[in-house]
Amino acid sequence: MAWCLEDNLASPLWDKLAAYLQKSGLNVCVLERRHVIGGAAVTEEIVPGYKFSRASYVLSLLRPQIYQDLELKKYGLKVYLRDPNAYTPLIEPQTVNGQEVKSLTLGRDASKNREQIAQFSKKDAQKYGEFEAMLERIVDAMDPILDKAPLDMSTPWKQQSMGEKMGFLRNARNLFKSASKLGTDSLAFYELMTAPASKVLEKWFESEPLKATLATDAVIGAMISPDTPGSGYVLLHHVMGEIEGVKGAWGYVEGGMGAVSQAIANCAMDRGASVFTNKPVRTILTKNNEASGVVLEDGTEIRSKVILSNATPKVTFLDLLPQNVLPEGMMSELKQLNYESPVTKINVAVNKIPNFKADPNSSSNAVMPHHRCTIHLNCEDSKNIGEAYFKAQMGTYSKRPMIELTIPSSLDPTLAPPGHHVVLLFTQYTPYTLADGRTWSEEERNTYADIVFDCIEDYAPGFKDSVVGRDILTPPDLERVFGLTGGNIFHGAMSLDQLYMSRPMPAMCNYRSPVRGLYLCGSGAHPGGGVMGSPGRLAAMMVLKDRK
Repeated sequence: MAWCLEDNLASPLWDKLAAYLQKSGLNVCVLERRHVIGGAAVTEEIVPGYKFSRASYVLSLLRPQIYQDLELKKYGLKVYLRDPNAYTPLIEPQTVNGQEVKSLTLGRDASKNREQIAQFSKKDAQKYGEFEAMLERIVDAMDPILDKAPLDMSTPWKQQSMGEKMGFLRNARNLFKSASKLGTDSLAFYELMTAPASKVLEKWFESEPLKATLATDAVIGAMISPDTPGSGYVLLHHVMGEIEGVKGAWGYVEGGMGAVSQAIANCAMDRGASVFTNKPVRTILTKNNEASGVVLEDGTEIRSKVILSNATPKVTFLDLLPQNVLPEGMMSELKQLNYESPVTKINVAVNKIPNFKADPNSSSNAVMPHHRCTIHLNCEDSKNIGEAYFKAQMGTYSKRPMIELTIPSSLDPTLAPPGHHVVLLFTQYTPYTLADGRTWSEEERNTYADIVFDCIEDYAPGFKDSVVGRDILTPPDLERVFGLTGGNIFHGAMSLDQLYMSRPMPAMCNYRSPVRGLYLCGSGAHPGGGVMGSPGRLAAMMVLKDRK
C-alpha cells in the first residue's frame, strides 16, 4: 500500500514522521515543495561561503524520545551546547549603588548568575534561583503532556465507541497525574497561563534589564506584548527543552538546522522511505469523504489512502483541500485561527566577530563567551518591547526593535570561512501589512534592516563595516518561502484558545481530520510550535492506531 506524506514547507520535521511510519513497515513517500528538505529547519548558503540556518536557528525542544527512537547521533546529528545562555549588553553603563554596570550574562552556573544579577539588585539575585526552580518544577509536571495526544472533547461520550472511551480515560488519567504533580505550584502555573508576563515578572524582580531579558522569552515569535494576558505561557514553552540530558539547554546544530532534518531524513531513507524535493502539491484528492491521494503542480497524481500534512491548518484545509469537502461551520472556524506574526528574520554574513563595547573582545576577532549565547539588544527596559509592539499594531515599526542576535559560528566552524561568521537576527515587531495597506517593498525591507543594523552598531561599533551580505525575511517573506501562514513560526498563535484540545480546533485536536485518512502532523497540532517533533510523532502513532 502506498502512503504519502505531504509537506508544503510549513514545518521542519516531516522527515521524523516518515521515519516512524517507515519503521513500522509502511511504504512512505515524502513530497517537499522546495529544493531542500526540512521546511523551516534548513541550512542555505544565501551568501557564497556562509551557511545560514535560514528560519529556525537554535535547538532545544526536540523530544528526547525522538533522539533515541531514530538514532539521530548515528545519522549525523551533532549539537554544540551553549553556556552562557543569554547576554544583555547595556547601550550605556548604569550606575547602581556606586558601581558601574555594563551588561547582564546568564547561564547554567547558579553562582555566576547570582553574581551577575547582584550588579543590578541583590534581592533579584536571591529570587532568581527560586524563579528558575519554580519553572523547572512546572515543566517537570507538564512534560508528559507533550508526548500524549490531548483529550478529545469534541465527540459526546454517548457517541464514542468503547475503544474511544478507554482512550479518553487514559488521556484523562495522564492529564490528572500532571495536574496532581503541580502541587503547590498550581496557582503559579495558572498565572503563567492567564496573566501578563509583565505581572509575573514584576512579582519576582525589580531590575529592568533582568525583567526585559526574561520578557523576550515570553513574547518571542508572538504578536503580543509582555502586558498581554497569557504571555507567560510562551515563556514556559521556551524552557521545556532538553539536550543530551541537560534540562532547559539550547544548542547550535553542526552544519546548521538543516542537519537536524537531514539526520532524520537519513534515518527514514535508510528504512526505505522515498524522499522527493521540488514536488509542490496542488490538491489533496478525496472520494466519498476519504483521502485518495494528491495532485502535484506538474499534474502528477500520487494515490494513497493516507495523507499526512505538515503544512499549516490554513494551507492544508483551506488551500489544498477542495472546497465543500469540510462542513461550512468548520471552514468558518478554520478561517478564524490567529496567524499573526511580528517576526522579521535577518541572516547576515560578516568578516569579523562583533565587538561589544560593554564587554570588548580580549583581542582582535576573538570569540568571547557572550558571543556563543543569545544576545538581547534594546532590552534595557521592558517598555522598549511594549512600544515596539504598539508600533506594529499601527502598521509600522520601532526605531528600537527587539533584537535577538545569535552567532552559531562562534561554536560551529563549518558555517563560515576562517575568521568570518554568520550572525542571525530574530527581530520584532514588524506587521504583515504596513499602514495604509502598503506591502513590504524591497526599499522598505532594506530601510527596516538598516534600522536594525544601526541599533547593533550602537552596541558593537564597526558591525556595519563588517557586513558581507544579508538576507531579509519579513512576515510575508516567511509565508512565501516557507509556507508559514502569516509568517507565524508556530503555525498559529500559542494562545490559550489555540492550545491543547483547541489546537488547531476541538474537532481536529487528535490529528485526524473529518476526511478519513487525512491527518495534520505539523506545529498547528498539539503540542504546538518549535523544532519539537512531537506533533509528527503523535500523528504517526494515531495513523498506526487507526490502521489496526
